[in-house]
Amino acid sequence: MSPHPNRRTTRTLPLEKVLRSSVLSFAEISYLCTREPSKTTRALAKNKKAAPLPAGILHLRGLHQHITQEMSMTQHNGTISPNNLSCLLGVSRATIEAWGRSGACPIHTGADGRRYLKLSELGHIEEVREMGVTKWEEEMGTTPACPYTSVELFAGGGGLALGMEKAGFRHVLLNEYDKYACQTLRKNHPEWNVAEGDIHGMDFTAYRDRVAFLSGGFPCQAFSYAGKRLGFEETRGTLFYELARAVKEIRPKAFLCENVRGLLEHDGGRTMETIRRVIAELGYALVEPRVLKAIRYDVPQKRERLFLVAIRDDIAPHVRFRWPDVCPSVRTLRDALCKGALYDTDVPPSPGQQYPEGKRKVMEMVPEGGDWRDLPKDVARNYMKGSYNLGGGKTGMARRLSMDEPSLTLTCAPAQKQTERCHPTETRPLTVREYARIQTFPDNWEFAGPLSAQYKQIGNAVPVNLAWAMGRALIRLFNDMHAQGL
Repeated sequence: MSPHPNRRTTRTLPLEKVLRSSVLSFAEISYLCTREPSKTTRALAKNKKAAPLPAGILHLRGLHQHITQEMSMTQHNGTISPNNLSCLLGVSRATIEAWGRSGACPIHTGADGRRYLKLSELGHIEEVREMGVTKWEEEMGTTPACPYTSVELFAGGGGLALGMEKAGFRHVLLNEYDKYACQTLRKNHPEWNVAEGDIHGMDFTAYRDRVAFLSGGFPCQAFSYAGKRLGFEETRGTLFYELARAVKEIRPKAFLCENVRGLLEHDGGRTMETIRRVIAELGYALVEPRVLKAIRYDVPQKRERLFLVAIRDDIAPHVRFRWPDVCPSVRTLRDALCKGALYDTDVPPSPGQQYPEGKRKVMEMVPEGGDWRDLPKDVARNYMKGSYNLGGGKTGMARRLSMDEPSLTLTCAPAQKQTERCHPTETRPLTVREYARIQTFPDNWEFAGPLSAQYKQIGNAVPVNLAWAMGRALIRLFNDMHAQGL
């Protein structure tokens, strides 16, 4: 099933407003009770003390006690675990523990032994503060003011393309070289115009001034400088050149590039410097690039992607691109694998890799959320071979995921020794559908090719919900253009 269109929220209303008001809207009560809107409405409508009024209004006469109880539950749920805070901030668990001991971020222990931090005590942390004032729910309602056509390059298994389509873009062309990825795109969207083949041989001039938007995730490649300050022509031979050529031939109003965060520092920063210069040479104004953490955009995974947005020079002075607001919740592996906030069923069965017997016995010893450090020393030394004595945390080795934390970044295979992704409660690699859910693909999105090709398509994809959030931000940009007749 597809991810829910309505997301749970942690936004709350002050109790003072409840006591002052005689009526609240369904939406306000939904925020107050931190439930899905339809469930909250039905629950309160069944209460004999609540008399429904026209225009979606519930009278609150006699409901103060009920609302106060819900407020108490909301405040109790306004917490985050130390591990998930470390994921959100991108710092180590040891750092969070040190902050807890210092009192900077107090760590509490519940009656059940659960350790947590109160969001209300973390307002000095920007990432937490942004979750409290986010316009995520409002932005979810973004729709295109008119049809906006798009071209996508390096489409892969469809993560970025699907997110952009969900936001409202209408793809007129998708280019991809990998035959299995092309089969996946055609299988799920037979109506899409999928151009399979090498981008070097494609002519985009037929789309000149006829397509509003272009997107693509070009592979990160070094440029051959030879002491030169490179321009567009000097980047020839790279896949970035091909994307830039498509922009030059099509002249979209805006375009989007996504890549690994390492592009910012690649080749001592010279790669990014060249990309900036070429974008300017093409006649586009580059919005300052930003690295987005998928965990902040309704994705149950610690994954980061670099996004570049560029607007054509004749349009840029009249509009402003605003990055998407963050999701008010941190999603975990449980959200991906079980019925809940992201999916309305448990994860369906699907094919998956299996461990050799020797490796399975080793992984049986690793607890949920653990890694090689939880193994007996002799077992760890034998399993890791030469890596055992190397520096670094090596926390991807013999790693078993945790249900109550976001997944580690997915790779192109779930059982590689250096980047293990073992199921949290079963001793096996993640299945294809589990992989896809962590990337927030809907369950009806099917992947073509052998098992290894399916894992590769999913592992290389932009998480759908992250792409969707970026797509909504871009739709708002295009709606601004449309309103001004640009």
